[in-house]
Amino acid sequence: MIIYGHSGQDIRRMIWRKRYKLLTVAVLILIAVTLTGCSKPKPTLNALDKFWDTLGGKTTDLVEETK
Repeated sequence: MIIYGHSGQDIRRMIWRKRYKLLTVAVLILIAVTLTGCSKPKPTLNALDKFWDTLGGKTTDLVEETK
């Protein structure tokens, strides 16, 4: 037995009537997620940069520095 107002067709009709409100809520949630994702700064990888610099030969010669 289907109670009036609770069948699938009736629920779809209610959503279709309130589509702009539903769309507004979805857009606000999307904007909030986007802004919270952009607020965090990217961490710098200093240790990895030093490793590649050393591996690539960007080191200072200690003998030349003491002269």
